[in-house]
Amino acid sequence: MTQLRFDGDQGDMIIDLYDNRLAALLAWLWPGAGHFYQRRFAKGFLFMLCILGTFLMGLRIGSGRVVYASLKSEDFRWQYFCQAAIGIPALPALVQSISIRNGGDPIWVMCERYPAGHRVDGRLVEYSRIDGEQSGSVPGSLKDGFMAPPSGKIDLDKSDVLGMWHIELGNWFEIGTFYTVIAGLLNLLAIYDAFAGPVILTKIIDPFGET
Repeated sequence: MTQLRFDGDQGDMIIDLYDNRLAALLAWLWPGAGHFYQRRFAKGFLFMLCILGTFLMGLRIGSGRVVYASLKSEDFRWQYFCQAAIGIPALPALVQSISIRNGGDPIWVMCERYPAGHRVDGRLVEYSRIDGEQSGSVPGSLKDGFMAPPSGKIDLDKSDVLGMWHIELGNWFEIGTFYTVIAGLLNLLAIYDAFAGPVILTKIIDPFGET
């Protein structure tokens, strides 16, 4: 059990961090959970509301596509390492990445796309978005999944699914990514606070040396 003691004008202030390593783990798994464990409820609610709110807003702006895990050289998603700092809310991206690793379909499919070269009524279409629930599954279609990497081959010189995401979302793709990355980085500060406790300034020294 870890306790912090701060000297103040009104007497000593003691903050009980309990098991600070467990608190840090809980703070990573769910924003604010480590502070709830430490009975620091005000901070717990504040971190949970602000950090989760920022993450969910970014996810909504990016239509559920801006958080995904990919280690492919042509689409290395370094942003996910920041997003993963938020813990469980970013975990579906890992599940989806494993699900499609060997050519499988995402678990949570949002829509399907006709592959390049597909013809509808004799007309050639390329990655046209379709609603799987209304149109039914199309053989060989590319499926967009919630927090799943873009399906199909990534070719930056051609029209691929990732390119279609950018075309459909425009600047909102980058804005949504920014929000979710910031949320993860903010949770790193919350994890540190759960592990090491708050930084409290007990004395102020002015430029003239007076306290």
